[in-house]
Amino acid sequence: MPSPAEADPRPLTGEPLAIDLLNTRWTDAAGRHDLLDSLEGTALWLNTPLVREALGGTPVPAGHDTRERLHRARAALDEAVADPAHPTPAAVTAVNDVLAHGRLRQVLRPDGPGTVAETDDPAWLPAWAAVADFLRLLADRPERIRACGNHQCVLHFYDVSKNGTRRWCSMSGCGNRAKAQRHYVRHRQG
Repeated sequence: MPSPAEADPRPLTGEPLAIDLLNTRWTDAAGRHDLLDSLEGTALWLNTPLVREALGGTPVPAGHDTRERLHRARAALDEAVADPAHPTPAAVTAVNDVLAHGRLRQVLRPDGPGTVAETDDPAWLPAWAAVADFLRLLADRPERIRACGNHQCVLHFYDVSKNGTRRWCSMSGCGNRAKAQRHYVRHRQG
């Protein structure tokens, strides 16, 4: 797995924090990968601009506790994204178990009102922030939280297209493979 100084190896980045945590696992021609399998990969994820911004600049060490909590949060999100609009009781419990470790505290800053995320242990902060972000996505448009239309792909995305018809994690990857497969089938039949 790459060191934090290396580029992010994941094929899909730039999604909201909750989806980005789910997408720390992916498959490609070389097989299955999990960025959170190592402390180095965990550090890489924690140091992405998206995560740093979500944590408000609060540094979180990439230790075993942080990694274990991220695994728990990702497992909870896995259950919840199966049917975001109608989560199972197990998914509700798993998500709420992660959320129980933190809260938003209202504060007044020199520039006006704000909120600060607080967790019972700093190692919970990234996991809690990702699951809290999932609630934001659910409140906005749960039907736009989707798995890639390629059944071999394990990536998810939040569809922000104007008409809400995005089907693939990326057109350059899974979308092109699907188009090529359809083309092959059409020409083979003809």
